[in-house]
Amino acid sequence: MLLLLVMMVVPLFAFKVVMVTDTGGLGDKSFNDGTWLGIRKAAEELGIEAEVIQSYEQADYIPNLTKAAEEGDVVFAVGFMMTDALFKVAPQFPDTYFVGIDIVPPEGAEYPNVLTFTFKEQEAAFLVGYVAAAMTKTGKVGFIGGIPIPPVERFRYGFEAGVKTYCQLHNKDVTILKGYTMVFDDPKKGKDLAMSQFAEGADIIFHASGACGNGVIEAAKEKFTALAGTSDLAGLIDYYYDKGKFYFAMGVDADQDYMAPGAVLASAMKRVDMASYYGVKWAFEGTFEGGMKVLGLKEKGVGISPMKYTKGMIPNKVLAELYYIIKLVDEGKFKIPDTQEALDAFDASSLELPF
Repeated sequence: MLLLLVMMVVPLFAFKVVMVTDTGGLGDKSFNDGTWLGIRKAAEELGIEAEVIQSYEQADYIPNLTKAAEEGDVVFAVGFMMTDALFKVAPQFPDTYFVGIDIVPPEGAEYPNVLTFTFKEQEAAFLVGYVAAAMTKTGKVGFIGGIPIPPVERFRYGFEAGVKTYCQLHNKDVTILKGYTMVFDDPKKGKDLAMSQFAEGADIIFHASGACGNGVIEAAKEKFTALAGTSDLAGLIDYYYDKGKFYFAMGVDADQDYMAPGAVLASAMKRVDMASYYGVKWAFEGTFEGGMKVLGLKEKGVGISPMKYTKGMIPNKVLAELYYIIKLVDEGKFKIPDTQEALDAFDASSLELPF
């Protein structure tokens, strides 16, 4: 009798989360991995099941989301490119919770079972742009995007605004080299484009290109290693202080500094892990509400990495200025452009620093 009762109770309380990746997939060390990190954390805390369905091409999105909805209580659609698929599938499963990462609902598309998260990528990118402009020795920095979709472009707007702000406040001239891989899942394309920008004189490159960025980081590591004659962190730091030369990459989405210690100057972090964690938790607890949430510096949804390996290389004055600007953004006293039009009109020359 007891065994029968257990068999009846367990399925009743079973709860499953299914994440559908975009074509970048797990292993991108970026927003797919970050989303899965938050899901796993919630699943472990709550004692529930979680699994991943990999998408290999855009044609996989609708069948994968459908399969996920048939199997799970909560379905995650990861990436802007899954917008149309999400809002075609979700209405067919009104009793299933859907969470979209980097997805803006189409106008008029409001469903109580769909929650999406977007981020103020421009605010995180501004921070690394400011640091890049402060640190460059050649006066040239690079930006490498994947496909120029809105989240990627917001990274570019912020990066350019950060560079421009530092230059206006410190009378420095910095050129930005820009390029796109047009995919998110090809590290070789990222590496080739980075090598090209390094050859043109850039000494720091920020990427917003998913798994392509793994190649950007590899390129920076190779170039800096060849320059310093070592890949050892202490050796790279010693060379920097001795010669004042370097090649740096800047990571995106997650803290990617660990991928090449000493050769990744900083990362523009987007807390997709926080969004996915709460998406699972709210669904499980029954507090889930449909709609869209936008996370920025004020909400602790974006930021700059702790710079575990490189913070000592950056002058304290630069860091102090950066934290002061973060405070202004939090207080609504300094707005970072999130469109091309706003970037074109952006002028920070009137900003007064208290140092």
